[in-house]
Amino acid sequence: MVFKRMLSAFGVGAPSVDTVLHNPRTQPGGALSGEVRIKGGEVDAEIEHITLSLVARVEIEHGEGESSGLREFFGFPVSGPFILRTGEERTIPFQLPVPWETPISEGLRGMAIGVRTELAIAKAVDKGDLDMVEVAPLPSQVHVLESLSRLGFHFRSADLEAGHIGGSRQTLPFYQEIEFTSHQYGEIEVTFISDPHHLEIVIEGGHDAIGRFPTTHQEALSTDWTSVVGDWLSQRSYGHHGGHHGGHHGGGIGMGGVVAGAAAGVVGGMILGEVVDEVFEDVFEEE
Repeated sequence: MVFKRMLSAFGVGAPSVDTVLHNPRTQPGGALSGEVRIKGGEVDAEIEHITLSLVARVEIEHGEGESSGLREFFGFPVSGPFILRTGEERTIPFQLPVPWETPISEGLRGMAIGVRTELAIAKAVDKGDLDMVEVAPLPSQVHVLESLSRLGFHFRSADLEAGHIGGSRQTLPFYQEIEFTSHQYGEIEVTFISDPHHLEIVIEGGHDAIGRFPTTHQEALSTDWTSVVGDWLSQRSYGHHGGHHGGHHGGGIGMGGVVAGAAAGVVGGMILGEVVDEVFEDVFEEE
């Protein structure tokens, strides 16, 4: 995966940059490795810094409804100041850490996460093109998703909502909502909030019913989520509602305990069967 461009902010004859990802697939808590290849232009350039950023398209609610926009959620310096001579070629290797709360994108239609390269020369900054990366779910998340499939749920859509889930460990300025539907239980929205040791599963059902399932990665793998979630959904259907999550709201009923562990994994059938049919450039079309 390569994104290549003549840096528009600096005019004709400016340096050019290629950012090459060795593997565009990663997972929360993982890393993306590659190299930034920079070539000098027609004159010497004082490079102030080169930074890689993870960006995503986020839905933002406001008085007039809802709009979406690109939001940077993690920046990583690749290089400090140096002089790039005319025509000089440099290759800078990198290991870009991926935050534990990074949303899942692999196989989720409509979701996309990108890497952007930023080059600063003499107080001018050029934010380079974007290239898609695929973020696969953790094994603990896979276990939960497979349980939803056994309960008859089918993936419907996914997006990122600006705001904070009150009382959670969330640190990013947005959270992911993965929407599922089933004939028996109707629609639910699932949010995962991960850190190196913990996994919090937040499920929102009809009538603003909220289920919160904090756990550890290891415990999540040994929990019978089909029974845990199924029991909660059955209780909810008989009117045991409470709480609300989304935006800047908090609250919600506390349910059971589980925790999430760190290792790569893939979701079978239900999630990966959904093909990402959007063209990445369309998803990340600048406003």
